[in-house]
This record gives sequence, C-alpha cells and structure tokens, in this order.
Amino acid sequence: MKRNPILLLIAVILWGSGCASHPPVFPQMPKKGETNMGFTFSVENLIPVIWARHGLGQYTDLGLRAGIPLSGTGIDLNRVLMKRDRRWDVINIAYNLAPNSSFDFTYYKFKGDKRVNVKNPFGTSWRGYRCMLIPKGVSGGQSVRFGMLYGRRISTKWGFEVGYFHDFRSMPLSKVMTANWDPSDTTIVNEFGSSYKKYPHKYEGFPSEFSRLTGLSLQFFMYLGPTKKKKK
Repeated sequence: MKRNPILLLIAVILWGSGCASHPPVFPQMPKKGETNMGFTFSVENLIPVIWARHGLGQYTDLGLRAGIPLSGTGIDLNRVLMKRDRRWDVINIAYNLAPNSSFDFTYYKFKGDKRVNVKNPFGTSWRGYRCMLIPKGVSGGQSVRFGMLYGRRISTKWGFEVGYFHDFRSMPLSKVMTANWDPSDTTIVNEFGSSYKKYPHKYEGFPSEFSRLTGLSLQFFMYLGPTKKKKK
C-alpha cells in the first residue's frame, strides 16, 4: 500500500522534534568585529537552522541561531583557553531551545591541518567532552548526560560532527548498543528492573529526556563565510 509522502515527512519531523539541540561549531579562531554565518542540518532538528557567530575579541565569540519552528534556536558563548601552533582549546556554554531544552557545557580540542596551499586551507578536526543538562524534558523529568563528540571541516563550505551523550540513570552504558533503540520498547523496563520506570524513554509518542535518541547528535555544517561590511 502506497503511503502519502507528505504525511510521512510530517511524521518524521514530529518524531525528530522530541530530541535535543546543540550549538554549531565554527572551527576558526575568532576575530574581533567579524561575523560568520551558516546553516546546520541535523538529525536533532531535521529542518535547517541558520546561525551567526560574532567575534567579541581575539579569544571570544558569541553565537546565535534560529530554527523553524523554534526548535534549534539558541545562544552560546565560546572562549579560547589555550592556543599553540595549530592547536587550540575552547570552552563553550550554550542554551538550546527544543522540546527537550538543554544547557550544554563543552570542552573542545581543535587541531588544524598542517598542509598548506591545498583545496581546503581550513581543514580542521576537533573532539569534545560535553555535559548536557535538560532541566525539564517532555515528561517533566530532569536528565543529566555526559559524552564525547568528534567533528571535522571537510571543505571550505562543509563540516560535520557526531556525538553521543548518555544519561547513566536511565540505562547502563553497557546496554546502549545491545538494547532495542525503539523508545517504546518495554524490554527497557523488563530487562533493567522496575527502577527504570521512573525514566520513561517515550512520552506521548515522542522521545523523552531519558531516551537514547535524545543523546544522539549528528550535524552537518554549511559555512557561508564572513558577512561583508558596508562601505561608507
């Protein structure tokens, strides 16, 4: 039986909207007064999010992003802690608006590509360590997650990031890959005991703040470059 593709698309968007959101990564040192823009395409939001980062100084920049609808909207602040040759470390503090709205605290370690005069002069990779706090999710509970991420700028226009952030109360980390990823799966309770009833992985058809899907992040970044200043 053929299904209406529009209805399927709506269902996918509604399903994905139960997830959290995360800040985009612009893998360059900030420049005071310079504003860079781009888009994020992610599993978390499905609908592209537009963002802008403005350099407040040599080591600090502020990011703003807007999602359609509001999911994916947020604000974040980068502060460079250390810079040495092609490497630099950054602390990021972010607030993300979504059905499972969250605060992110991320420590990034960037490494620039040592090659020069190549097609991608901005080649940079990064890894990060993130603490993610969802004060009140769709089911009314609070989730605290920890995890790692990895990203890379693969060209002047494109980059990606993948990560996973786990709530250790809602499921043992050893069961993440072996258990069914369907948030409505009752074996989560049957296998891990009645205490996990306090941490439902699905709420009214959406992944809850305790779902593993909420901790999964996959983002693709489209970099538009710096905005042009108007000539006086």
